[in-house]
Amino acid sequence: MKERIGILTGGGDCPGLNAVIRAVVKTATKLDWETIGFLGGYEGLLDKEYIHLDYKKMDSLLNRGGTILGTSNKGRFAVKTGVGQLNQLDPNVMAASLRNFHELGLKALVCVGGDGSLTIAQQLFEGGIPLVGVPKTIDNDLEGTLLTFGFDSAVSCAMDAIDRLHTTAESHNRIMIVELMGRYAGWITLWAGVSGGADVILLPEIPFNYQSIYAQIQKREEMGKHFTIIAVSEGAREQGGSVTLAGPLEANREAKLGGIGDKIAKEITTRFGKECRVCVLGHLQRGGGPTSLDRVLCTAFGATAVNLIRDGKFGYMAAFTPSNVVGAIKIKDAVGKLRLVRPDNPMVACARAMGLSLGDEVTQEY
Repeated sequence: MKERIGILTGGGDCPGLNAVIRAVVKTATKLDWETIGFLGGYEGLLDKEYIHLDYKKMDSLLNRGGTILGTSNKGRFAVKTGVGQLNQLDPNVMAASLRNFHELGLKALVCVGGDGSLTIAQQLFEGGIPLVGVPKTIDNDLEGTLLTFGFDSAVSCAMDAIDRLHTTAESHNRIMIVELMGRYAGWITLWAGVSGGADVILLPEIPFNYQSIYAQIQKREEMGKHFTIIAVSEGAREQGGSVTLAGPLEANREAKLGGIGDKIAKEITTRFGKECRVCVLGHLQRGGGPTSLDRVLCTAFGATAVNLIRDGKFGYMAAFTPSNVVGAIKIKDAVGKLRLVRPDNPMVACARAMGLSLGDEVTQEY
């Protein structure tokens, strides 16, 4: 019988998941291995719901968004409730997953996901399932890899939105606020803000003050620029304040964030009498096909994952590093701690050097 491996996609969807599936199946086929795909993330492993993935089914997956396997970030495998706040999987769930793994005759499992999904993978690995990981998150906040797939596609979407907002902002002499994803890490907002030419960039890692924002608006007014673009992460907060919630807290779930754009618009209008408009991109950043960079990353990550299985390096995940382009690190070294934007990050320094405001500058009172 052929060797058989399984693959599943967990957590939030993003461009490139199908490209990873394609790379895994094609690389496994070259080794004369069979691949099955579990439906609905880890729930598919627990319920033994899967499909056979053959070479022909990989047609047109490279540029297709989403995941043909489906995904989930809740249910019986929900273990992450916040940074460093983890629950252990139910022992019965662990035992059933291990039993199903063996009953299906699997050699190993490929787990595609971000911090939460790979935390689940680490627990399953410690429970006896041989597996490898592929890092996925549009937030780019996973330790051990400089890039996760989905990030570049999300930045491209956000940058395009900021480009479009420029023309309407300038036409009406308005302040345009674009709210972007980024719960704890502001990588999307930072990169999209710089590449899209935003004037104010507000990140979760750098609490802001309204005087600093208004000083930037006023400076532009004095230079004859009667419009301002503000890019803000959903997790950004005022100095001494807390994040803005979009709804009530749910048990065993991370808080749903949203509304910081409207809050800033109201404050600017009330305090300074400036007209504002807000655009919330939301899940648009997760949709559509992957960029060329993400397609390359997905292909390399998928092939690397299969090669890790071939070499018996279980408990590892593919990673992008400067010295090795695509290599591997232990999953346990990548989860449970986030890769955040440091205040001394070179991109932050670049933004400041260009005269952009990060919202934390000390200014005179207006």
